[in-house]
Amino acid sequence: MIDRRSMMLAGGMAAGALIVAPRMALAAAATDRRFVFIIQRGAADGLHIAAPVGDPAFASARGVLAEDVASAPKLDGMFRLHPALSGLHALYTGGEALVAHAVASPYRDRSHFDGQNILETGGTAAYARKDGWMNRLLTLLPEGQRQAIAIAATVPMALRGPAEVASYAPSQLPDASDDLLARVAMLYADDAQLHGLWEQATATRAITGDMAADNGRSAAATGGLAAKLLAADNGARIAMIETGGWDTHAQQRGRMAAQLRGLDAMIGALKDGLGAHWANTLVLVATEFGRTVALNGTQGTDHGTASAALLAGGAVNGGRVITDWPGLGAPALLDRRDLRPTMALDALIAGAVSAHFAIDPARSLATMFPDSRGVRPVEGLIRA
Repeated sequence: MIDRRSMMLAGGMAAGALIVAPRMALAAAATDRRFVFIIQRGAADGLHIAAPVGDPAFASARGVLAEDVASAPKLDGMFRLHPALSGLHALYTGGEALVAHAVASPYRDRSHFDGQNILETGGTAAYARKDGWMNRLLTLLPEGQRQAIAIAATVPMALRGPAEVASYAPSQLPDASDDLLARVAMLYADDAQLHGLWEQATATRAITGDMAADNGRSAAATGGLAAKLLAADNGARIAMIETGGWDTHAQQRGRMAAQLRGLDAMIGALKDGLGAHWANTLVLVATEFGRTVALNGTQGTDHGTASAALLAGGAVNGGRVITDWPGLGAPALLDRRDLRPTMALDALIAGAVSAHFAIDPARSLATMFPDSRGVRPVEGLIRA
Protein backbone atom coordinates (compact mmCIF):
# COMPACT_ATOMS: atom_id res chain seq x y z
CA MET A 1 0.00 0.00 0.00
CA ILE A 2 1.28 3.46 -0.89
CA ASP A 3 0.38 6.17 1.60
CA ARG A 4 0.55 9.90 1.04
CA ARG A 5 4.00 10.28 2.55
CA SER A 6 5.43 7.51 0.38
CA MET A 7 3.90 9.21 -2.62
CA MET A 8 5.39 12.52 -1.49
CA LEU A 9 8.85 10.98 -1.36
CA ALA A 10 8.44 9.54 -4.83
CA GLY A 11 6.88 12.76 -6.13
CA GLY A 12 9.58 14.91 -4.61
CA MET A 13 12.27 12.78 -6.17
CA ALA A 14 10.52 13.01 -9.52
CA ALA A 15 10.21 16.78 -9.27
CA GLY A 16 13.85 17.12 -8.28
CA ALA A 17 14.97 14.88 -11.12
CA LEU A 18 12.94 16.61 -13.80
CA ILE A 19 14.95 17.58 -16.82
CA VAL A 20 13.53 20.80 -18.19
CA ALA A 21 13.67 19.83 -21.87
CA PRO A 22 10.16 20.21 -23.31
CA ARG A 23 8.26 16.99 -23.89
CA MET A 24 7.73 15.96 -27.48
CA ALA A 25 5.29 13.70 -29.29
CA LEU A 26 5.66 12.49 -32.85
CA ALA A 27 3.36 11.00 -35.46
CA ALA A 28 4.70 9.18 -38.51
CA ALA A 29 3.20 9.91 -41.92
CA ALA A 30 4.63 9.31 -45.43
CA THR A 31 4.32 12.77 -46.91
CA ASP A 32 6.69 15.53 -47.98
CA ARG A 33 4.79 17.95 -45.76
CA ARG A 34 5.85 18.42 -42.14
CA PHE A 35 3.69 19.80 -39.35
CA VAL A 36 4.79 20.74 -35.83
CA PHE A 37 2.45 21.90 -33.05
CA ILE A 38 4.20 23.68 -30.18
CA ILE A 39 1.78 24.02 -27.27
CA GLN A 40 2.44 26.75 -24.71
CA ARG A 41 1.08 25.34 -21.47
CA GLY A 42 0.26 27.95 -18.86
CA ALA A 43 -1.49 30.66 -20.92
CA ALA A 44 1.05 32.73 -22.85
CA ASP A 45 0.59 36.49 -22.95
CA GLY A 46 -0.03 37.32 -26.60
CA LEU A 47 0.05 41.05 -25.82
CA HIS A 48 3.66 40.65 -24.71
CA ILE A 49 4.62 38.44 -27.64
CA ALA A 50 3.16 40.68 -30.36
CA ALA A 51 2.51 44.03 -28.72
CA PRO A 52 -0.12 46.39 -30.20
CA VAL A 53 1.94 49.52 -29.57
CA GLY A 54 -0.27 51.47 -31.97
CA ASP A 55 -3.32 51.02 -29.76
CA PRO A 56 -3.87 54.25 -27.77
CA ALA A 57 -4.62 52.29 -24.59
CA PHE A 58 -1.60 49.98 -24.79
CA ALA A 59 1.11 51.90 -22.91
CA SER A 60 -1.01 52.89 -19.94
CA ALA A 61 -2.61 49.45 -19.63
CA ARG A 62 0.63 47.48 -19.78
CA GLY A 63 2.83 49.56 -17.52
CA VAL A 64 6.42 48.29 -17.33
CA LEU A 65 5.68 45.56 -19.87
CA ALA A 66 5.37 48.25 -22.52
CA GLU A 67 9.04 49.11 -21.99
CA ASP A 68 10.11 45.74 -23.42
CA VAL A 69 8.63 46.53 -26.82
CA ALA A 70 9.15 50.29 -27.02
CA SER A 71 11.97 49.84 -29.54
CA ALA A 72 11.24 46.25 -30.58
CA PRO A 73 11.17 45.16 -34.23
CA LYS A 74 8.08 46.31 -36.11
CA LEU A 75 5.64 43.86 -37.62
CA ASP A 76 3.44 46.56 -39.12
CA GLY A 77 2.06 49.96 -38.16
CA MET A 78 0.25 48.53 -35.11
CA PHE A 79 2.33 45.63 -33.78
CA ARG A 80 5.88 45.00 -32.61
CA LEU A 81 7.43 41.61 -31.85
CA HIS A 82 9.13 40.98 -28.52
CA PRO A 83 12.90 41.50 -29.03
CA ALA A 84 13.69 38.01 -27.67
CA LEU A 85 12.11 36.62 -30.85
CA SER A 86 14.80 37.91 -33.20
CA GLY A 87 14.97 34.70 -35.21
CA LEU A 88 11.21 34.63 -35.64
CA HIS A 89 11.29 38.27 -36.76
CA ALA A 90 13.78 37.32 -39.48
CA LEU A 91 11.38 34.60 -40.61
CA TYR A 92 8.56 37.15 -40.57
CA THR A 93 10.44 39.66 -42.72
CA GLY A 94 11.34 36.80 -45.07
CA GLY A 95 7.68 35.87 -45.47
CA GLU A 96 7.98 32.61 -43.51
CA ALA A 97 6.05 33.54 -40.36
CA LEU A 98 2.86 35.32 -39.42
CA VAL A 99 1.02 36.35 -36.28
CA ALA A 100 -2.69 35.73 -35.71
CA HIS A 101 -3.91 37.99 -32.92
CA ALA A 102 -7.00 38.18 -30.70
CA VAL A 103 -7.54 34.44 -31.18
CA ALA A 104 -9.08 31.98 -28.74
CA SER A 105 -10.50 28.50 -28.49
CA PRO A 106 -14.21 28.18 -27.59
CA TYR A 107 -13.24 28.11 -23.90
CA ARG A 108 -14.24 31.21 -21.90
CA ASP A 109 -13.29 30.34 -18.30
CA ARG A 110 -9.82 30.46 -16.82
CA SER A 111 -8.79 26.96 -15.69
CA HIS A 112 -5.53 25.68 -17.17
CA PHE A 113 -6.70 22.06 -17.03
CA ASP A 114 -10.01 22.74 -18.75
CA GLY A 115 -8.55 25.18 -21.25
CA GLN A 116 -5.78 22.81 -22.31
CA ASN A 117 -8.25 19.95 -22.62
CA ILE A 118 -10.43 21.97 -25.00
CA LEU A 119 -7.40 23.18 -26.95
CA GLU A 120 -6.13 19.61 -27.41
CA THR A 121 -9.41 17.76 -27.95
CA GLY A 122 -10.82 20.39 -30.27
CA GLY A 123 -14.11 20.28 -28.40
CA THR A 124 -16.26 23.06 -27.00
CA ALA A 125 -16.61 21.71 -23.46
CA ALA A 126 -13.89 20.35 -21.18
CA TYR A 127 -13.59 16.55 -21.12
CA ALA A 128 -16.54 16.07 -23.47
CA ARG A 129 -14.30 14.46 -26.09
CA LYS A 130 -11.94 11.58 -25.45
CA ASP A 131 -9.65 11.99 -28.46
CA GLY A 132 -7.51 14.84 -29.82
CA TRP A 133 -7.71 16.89 -32.98
CA MET A 134 -4.22 15.84 -34.08
CA ASN A 135 -5.20 12.18 -33.85
CA ARG A 136 -8.28 12.94 -35.94
CA LEU A 137 -6.03 14.73 -38.42
CA LEU A 138 -4.14 11.47 -38.89
CA THR A 139 -7.37 9.79 -40.02
CA LEU A 140 -7.56 12.26 -42.91
CA LEU A 141 -4.22 11.09 -44.28
CA PRO A 142 -4.03 8.16 -46.73
CA GLU A 143 -4.36 4.62 -45.36
CA GLY A 144 -1.08 3.19 -44.12
CA GLN A 145 0.26 6.61 -43.10
CA ARG A 146 -1.50 6.89 -39.74
CA GLN A 147 0.94 5.22 -37.34
CA ALA A 148 2.05 7.53 -34.57
CA ILE A 149 4.61 7.61 -31.79
CA ALA A 150 4.69 9.79 -28.70
CA ILE A 151 8.08 10.57 -27.20
CA ALA A 152 6.84 11.57 -23.75
CA ALA A 153 5.92 10.06 -20.42
CA THR A 154 2.34 9.93 -21.70
CA VAL A 155 0.80 10.62 -25.10
CA PRO A 156 -0.49 14.21 -25.09
CA MET A 157 -4.27 14.57 -25.33
CA ALA A 158 -4.04 16.13 -28.79
CA LEU A 159 -2.60 12.86 -30.16
CA ARG A 160 -4.88 10.40 -28.35
CA GLY A 161 -7.62 8.61 -30.25
CA PRO A 162 -8.43 5.82 -32.70
CA ALA A 163 -5.33 6.25 -34.85
CA GLU A 164 -2.65 4.00 -33.37
CA VAL A 165 -0.12 5.82 -31.24
CA ALA A 166 2.87 4.13 -29.61
CA SER A 167 4.71 5.81 -26.77
CA TYR A 168 8.37 5.90 -25.82
CA ALA A 169 9.70 7.62 -22.73
CA PRO A 170 13.50 7.59 -22.49
CA SER A 171 14.90 8.07 -19.01
CA GLN A 172 16.05 11.61 -19.63
CA LEU A 173 12.48 12.80 -20.16
CA PRO A 174 10.28 13.77 -17.18
CA ASP A 175 7.88 11.15 -15.87
CA ALA A 176 5.49 13.57 -14.19
CA SER A 177 3.30 15.98 -16.15
CA ASP A 178 2.44 19.50 -15.06
CA ASP A 179 -1.15 18.40 -14.52
CA LEU A 180 -0.06 15.56 -12.21
CA LEU A 181 2.20 17.85 -10.20
CA ALA A 182 -0.62 20.37 -9.77
CA ARG A 183 -2.99 17.66 -8.56
CA VAL A 184 -0.40 16.42 -6.08
CA ALA A 185 -0.05 20.00 -4.82
CA MET A 186 -3.80 20.05 -4.15
CA LEU A 187 -3.46 16.75 -2.29
CA TYR A 188 -0.90 18.25 0.10
CA ALA A 189 -2.51 21.68 0.46
CA ASP A 190 -3.73 20.96 4.01
CA ASP A 191 -0.71 18.97 5.19
CA ALA A 192 1.38 21.21 7.45
CA GLN A 193 4.57 19.18 6.99
CA LEU A 194 4.38 18.17 3.33
CA HIS A 195 2.84 21.30 1.83
CA GLY A 196 5.97 23.38 2.38
CA LEU A 197 8.30 20.70 1.02
CA TRP A 198 6.21 20.26 -2.10
CA GLU A 199 5.96 24.03 -2.63
CA GLN A 200 9.76 24.31 -2.50
CA ALA A 201 10.22 21.52 -5.03
CA THR A 202 7.68 22.88 -7.50
CA ALA A 203 8.86 26.47 -7.07
CA THR A 204 12.38 25.46 -8.06
CA ARG A 205 10.99 23.67 -11.10
CA ALA A 206 8.89 26.72 -12.06
CA ILE A 207 11.86 29.07 -11.89
CA THR A 208 13.73 26.88 -14.36
CA GLY A 209 10.76 26.48 -16.70
CA ASP A 210 10.91 24.48 -19.88
CA MET A 211 11.85 27.22 -22.32
CA ALA A 212 14.05 29.26 -20.02
CA ALA A 213 16.29 26.37 -19.01
CA ASP A 214 19.99 26.64 -19.76
CA ASN A 215 19.49 29.97 -21.54
CA GLY A 216 17.35 28.32 -24.23
CA ARG A 217 19.83 25.58 -25.08
CA SER A 218 17.51 22.86 -23.78
CA ALA A 219 14.70 24.15 -26.00
CA ALA A 220 17.06 24.34 -28.97
CA ALA A 221 18.14 20.75 -28.36
CA THR A 222 14.52 19.63 -28.37
CA GLY A 223 13.90 21.48 -31.62
CA GLY A 224 16.99 19.91 -33.13
CA LEU A 225 15.89 16.42 -32.10
CA ALA A 226 12.44 16.99 -33.58
CA ALA A 227 14.02 18.21 -36.82
CA LYS A 228 16.24 15.13 -37.03
CA LEU A 229 13.25 12.83 -36.67
CA LEU A 230 11.14 14.83 -39.10
CA ALA A 231 13.89 15.03 -41.72
CA ALA A 232 14.45 11.27 -41.92
CA ASP A 233 13.19 9.71 -45.16
CA ASN A 234 11.00 7.22 -43.31
CA GLY A 235 10.62 9.25 -40.15
CA ALA A 236 7.89 11.23 -38.52
CA ARG A 237 6.04 13.91 -40.43
CA ILE A 238 3.85 15.29 -37.64
CA ALA A 239 5.22 16.38 -34.25
CA MET A 240 3.90 17.88 -31.06
CA ILE A 241 6.21 19.64 -28.62
CA GLU A 242 4.97 20.50 -25.13
CA THR A 243 6.41 23.58 -23.47
CA GLY A 244 5.66 24.96 -20.02
CA GLY A 245 6.50 27.99 -17.92
CA TRP A 246 4.05 30.43 -19.54
CA ASP A 247 1.98 31.11 -16.41
CA THR A 248 3.44 34.52 -15.56
CA HIS A 249 1.54 35.75 -12.50
CA ALA A 250 4.60 37.54 -11.10
CA GLN A 251 7.68 39.33 -12.44
CA GLN A 252 6.64 38.73 -16.01
CA ARG A 253 9.25 40.84 -17.81
CA GLY A 254 12.26 38.65 -17.08
CA ARG A 255 10.37 35.39 -17.23
CA MET A 256 8.77 36.10 -20.59
CA ALA A 257 12.05 37.22 -22.09
CA ALA A 258 13.65 33.92 -21.06
CA GLN A 259 10.67 31.90 -22.27
CA LEU A 260 10.64 33.62 -25.64
CA ARG A 261 14.38 33.19 -26.12
CA GLY A 262 13.81 29.48 -25.65
CA LEU A 263 10.92 29.44 -28.12
CA ASP A 264 13.00 31.38 -30.63
CA ALA A 265 15.87 28.91 -30.23
CA MET A 266 13.51 25.96 -30.67
CA ILE A 267 12.05 27.28 -33.91
CA GLY A 268 15.52 28.18 -35.17
CA ALA A 269 16.77 24.66 -34.45
CA LEU A 270 13.79 23.20 -36.28
CA LYS A 271 14.58 25.31 -39.34
CA ASP A 272 18.29 24.54 -39.29
CA GLY A 273 17.78 20.83 -38.69
CA LEU A 274 15.16 20.39 -41.37
CA GLY A 275 17.29 21.99 -44.06
CA ALA A 276 15.57 21.75 -47.43
CA HIS A 277 12.50 20.20 -45.78
CA TRP A 278 11.79 23.55 -44.10
CA ALA A 279 10.22 24.67 -47.39
CA ASN A 280 7.43 22.13 -46.81
CA THR A 281 7.03 22.70 -43.08
CA LEU A 282 4.26 24.33 -41.03
CA VAL A 283 4.84 25.17 -37.36
CA LEU A 284 1.92 26.23 -35.17
CA VAL A 285 2.49 27.85 -31.76
CA ALA A 286 -0.64 28.24 -29.59
CA THR A 287 -1.75 28.41 -25.95
CA GLU A 288 -4.92 27.57 -24.00
CA PHE A 289 -5.90 31.20 -23.34
CA GLY A 290 -4.31 34.62 -22.92
CA ARG A 291 -3.72 36.92 -19.98
CA THR A 292 -5.22 40.09 -18.57
CA VAL A 293 -4.50 43.38 -20.29
CA ALA A 294 -3.56 45.15 -17.04
CA LEU A 295 -0.73 44.12 -14.72
CA ASN A 296 -1.42 42.78 -11.25
CA GLY A 297 0.28 43.84 -8.03
CA THR A 298 3.28 41.53 -8.52
CA GLN A 299 4.25 42.85 -11.96
CA GLY A 300 2.63 39.90 -13.70
CA THR A 301 -0.65 39.20 -15.43
CA ASP A 302 -3.55 36.93 -14.54
CA HIS A 303 -5.58 34.45 -16.57
CA GLY A 304 -7.35 36.07 -19.51
CA THR A 305 -9.05 35.09 -22.76
CA ALA A 306 -7.67 35.93 -26.22
CA SER A 307 -3.99 35.62 -27.10
CA ALA A 308 -1.74 35.41 -30.16
CA ALA A 309 -0.89 32.34 -32.22
CA LEU A 310 2.15 32.00 -34.46
CA LEU A 311 2.60 30.21 -37.77
CA ALA A 312 6.10 29.64 -39.12
CA GLY A 313 7.74 27.56 -41.83
CA GLY A 314 8.65 27.71 -45.47
CA ALA A 315 5.10 26.70 -46.35
CA VAL A 316 3.59 29.73 -44.57
CA ASN A 317 2.28 32.72 -46.49
CA GLY A 318 3.81 35.04 -43.95
CA GLY A 319 5.07 38.55 -43.37
CA ARG A 320 1.80 39.84 -41.90
CA VAL A 321 -0.38 40.08 -38.81
CA ILE A 322 -3.87 38.66 -39.24
CA THR A 323 -6.42 40.15 -36.88
CA ASP A 324 -9.73 41.93 -36.52
CA TRP A 325 -8.31 44.07 -33.75
CA PRO A 326 -10.89 44.73 -30.99
CA GLY A 327 -8.96 47.43 -29.15
CA LEU A 328 -7.68 47.71 -25.58
CA GLY A 329 -9.88 50.53 -24.32
CA ALA A 330 -11.93 49.53 -21.28
CA PRO A 331 -15.27 49.34 -23.15
CA ALA A 332 -13.75 47.02 -25.76
CA LEU A 333 -12.41 44.48 -23.27
CA LEU A 334 -14.11 41.22 -22.40
CA ASP A 335 -15.37 41.50 -18.83
CA ARG A 336 -13.50 44.83 -18.78
CA ARG A 337 -10.21 42.96 -18.22
CA ASP A 338 -9.34 40.64 -21.14
CA LEU A 339 -8.45 41.00 -24.80
CA ARG A 340 -11.68 40.17 -26.62
CA PRO A 341 -11.38 37.26 -29.09
CA THR A 342 -12.27 38.04 -32.70
CA MET A 343 -10.85 34.92 -34.40
CA ALA A 344 -11.56 31.27 -33.60
CA LEU A 345 -8.40 29.25 -33.01
CA ASP A 346 -10.27 26.28 -34.52
CA ALA A 347 -10.72 28.23 -37.76
CA LEU A 348 -7.03 29.17 -37.84
CA ILE A 349 -5.82 25.60 -37.26
CA ALA A 350 -8.29 24.04 -39.69
CA GLY A 351 -7.45 26.58 -42.39
CA ALA A 352 -3.70 26.14 -42.03
CA VAL A 353 -3.66 22.35 -41.76
CA SER A 354 -6.17 21.70 -44.55
CA ALA A 355 -4.26 23.91 -46.99
CA HIS A 356 -0.93 22.43 -45.89
CA PHE A 357 -1.99 18.81 -46.45
CA ALA A 358 -4.33 19.58 -49.39
CA ILE A 359 -7.43 18.42 -47.50
CA ASP A 360 -10.87 19.86 -48.21
CA PRO A 361 -11.31 22.63 -45.59
CA ALA A 362 -14.89 21.69 -44.75
CA ARG A 363 -13.89 18.06 -44.21
CA SER A 364 -10.87 19.10 -42.18
CA LEU A 365 -12.93 21.33 -39.90
CA ALA A 366 -15.69 18.75 -39.47
CA THR A 367 -13.18 16.04 -38.56
CA MET A 368 -10.78 17.94 -36.30
CA PHE A 369 -13.32 20.28 -34.69
CA PRO A 370 -16.70 18.55 -35.09
CA ASP A 371 -18.44 20.63 -32.42
CA SER A 372 -17.61 23.97 -34.02
CA ARG A 373 -20.62 25.90 -35.25
CA GLY A 374 -20.60 28.88 -37.58
CA VAL A 375 -16.83 28.62 -38.03
CA ARG A 376 -15.16 28.95 -41.42
CA PRO A 377 -11.52 27.94 -41.90
CA VAL A 378 -9.20 30.89 -42.37
CA GLU A 379 -7.95 31.04 -45.95
CA GLY A 380 -4.64 32.12 -47.48
CA LEU A 381 -2.35 30.94 -44.68
CA ILE A 382 -0.24 28.58 -46.79
CA ARG A 383 1.67 29.36 -49.95
CA ALA A 384 -0.06 28.20 -53.12
